[in-house]
Amino acid sequence: DGCGHTILGPESGTLASINYPQTSPNSTVCEWEIRVKPGQQIQLKFGDFDIDDSDSCHSSYLRVHNGIGPTRTEIGKYCGFGFQMDGLITSKSNEVTVQFMSGIHTSGRGFLAVYSTTDKSDLITCLDNASHFSEPEFNKYCPAGCVIPFADISGTIPHGYRDSSSLCMAGVHAGVVSNTLGGQINVVISKGIPYYEGSLANNVTSKVGPLSTSLFTFKTSGCYGTLGMESGVIPDSHITASSILEWSDQTGQVNIWKPENARLKRLGPPWAAFISDEHQWLQIDLNKEKRITGIITTGSTLAEHYYYVSAYRILYSDDAQKWTVYREPGMDKDKIFQGNTELYQEVRNNFIPPIIARFFRINPLKWHQKIAMKVELLGCQFSLGRAPKITIPPPPQNKNDKNDGFSDDFIHSVKTSLETDKTTFTPEIKNTTVTPSVTKDVALAAVLVPVLVMVFTTLILVLVCAWHWRNRKKKTEGTYDLPYWDRAGWWKGMKQFLPTKSAEHEETPVRYSSSEISHLRPREVPTMLQTESAEYAQPLVGGIVGTLHQRSTFKPEEGTEASYADLDPYNSPIQEVYHAYAEPLPITGPEYATPIIMDMSSHPSTPLGVPSISTFKAAGNQAPPLVGTYNKLLSRTDSASSAQALYDTPKGQPGPGAADDLVYQVPQSVAHSTGSKDE
Repeated sequence: DGCGHTILGPESGTLASINYPQTSPNSTVCEWEIRVKPGQQIQLKFGDFDIDDSDSCHSSYLRVHNGIGPTRTEIGKYCGFGFQMDGLITSKSNEVTVQFMSGIHTSGRGFLAVYSTTDKSDLITCLDNASHFSEPEFNKYCPAGCVIPFADISGTIPHGYRDSSSLCMAGVHAGVVSNTLGGQINVVISKGIPYYEGSLANNVTSKVGPLSTSLFTFKTSGCYGTLGMESGVIPDSHITASSILEWSDQTGQVNIWKPENARLKRLGPPWAAFISDEHQWLQIDLNKEKRITGIITTGSTLAEHYYYVSAYRILYSDDAQKWTVYREPGMDKDKIFQGNTELYQEVRNNFIPPIIARFFRINPLKWHQKIAMKVELLGCQFSLGRAPKITIPPPPQNKNDKNDGFSDDFIHSVKTSLETDKTTFTPEIKNTTVTPSVTKDVALAAVLVPVLVMVFTTLILVLVCAWHWRNRKKKTEGTYDLPYWDRAGWWKGMKQFLPTKSAEHEETPVRYSSSEISHLRPREVPTMLQTESAEYAQPLVGGIVGTLHQRSTFKPEEGTEASYADLDPYNSPIQEVYHAYAEPLPITGPEYATPIIMDMSSHPSTPLGVPSISTFKAAGNQAPPLVGTYNKLLSRTDSASSAQALYDTPKGQPGPGAADDLVYQVPQSVAHSTGSKDE
């Protein structure tokens, strides 16, 4: 009467004293006999040990023996409050006896211990949580039986579990290990989240949890995707049932809760059976063999119809004729899965090891009011090319088994033990599927990886070389440079081919210089303009200037209106250097003269007697009126008999008779005879 929580699996298990973790009662005793496969040894590890030692382990103690029965030999006798057991207790055979004795005492929680075969070197207890380990990722072995009523967890997959949760209990909830068998877990620690959801899965209830500094998740095979009930990949014709609920409401409308309504998260009514008994079933045809790792169920999801299934069995088949009831490996009883506890909550159950089948049946065993449910299957594709199919010899036929209805299959599976032989899922299935897959993948990787590395390396080298070549070219010439040309000379030579700017669009201001204007006699016109920009030509103003209008660029002296026909302005003996520009009149919009720049070095000189035309136009489109005769250019030398003309006649222009259309091009500079001044 001193035995507490106990799960004794074929390779591992958990045992605890009665009433643990509360104070154990007085005068109780319990004895556990543990066996594993022959040739193996057993290791025992304590998660908690708190036994009264007031009488030096005389009436209250824990004793461990090698072997079972009268021939057993004692390994050790233990007691003490908060006793810390260093290391593991290892047996010498495949059998161990554990004996707990509780005498008269006032305190002491008792003990909790786990065991496994000695090949599980990373065994942990059901009380270990993520905060006990400092590594960001680690592998541990969880024993069977870690779903204990006195431990709790917070969180769910895929978001993660709070770091205070029991690692092994969370592993059962996540579906990575079986509570009946135990198994290996691969844990990853990461930063915590503010809120942890609660859910019911694999008969473990996860509670809502608050913020924590860290959380943990599990690495899995990834075979947990949905198989098509919710998405509609599975067609309606592949969802069938033993019966269909059909009824009329108060308005006379007929309601049919068909099998295709049993799609998880679909709005509307669920599937419901017409008769609620243990012989009803919902069947799903997956079209081909799939690896089925889990199932999610809900109730009716209709508040006015509080129906749900609280327990069910699972059957599977390859041909929809011969059905196998799902059992856990090593168990001689059908596995009963916990269903829903209300009509809305999603409840998940996992299959360890997974089911490999095409046809899948759910057989409700317990329900609330009526059998009604929505479902989704979890799993992934199953390829026969990668894993050999397990062939099962057909069981002996029972005369009562007609294979033509679910009720006959149900009776056969319950009343005979032959169904144990029909179960295809033993631990060896995993071994038969892994080896061919790994070998093929390794061979494929050995070929593909070097090829991909070479391709990517070549591509990177080509890109790097192209980038260096482009940079080198840019450094040599520059983006806008003309490295092999005389850029200044080229630009000046090209200016002669550019179109002449109109006077209205010229933006260079024209100014008068008061100091230079003072040297001029009345009615004199400046004979030479000089631009301030070194890039443009320095024009000389020649020709006859007509009467100044409102928008002329020349401003006459104040006083009597002068007539420019009375005097030849170019015969002036004054040799001063005149300012380049004249100041415009302060009237609406100045009109500017646009000089045409040309290199005079390539033009032949013309006689002085060639008429010259002003480079300035009068206001409007008409040419200024010609007054007097053509003027001669001032040679700007001490000798008045210069034989060189300063202006040239443009190509293709007629003689002086077409003076209205002639515009003389102005050279940048003119060579003067000895004694001339530099401008």
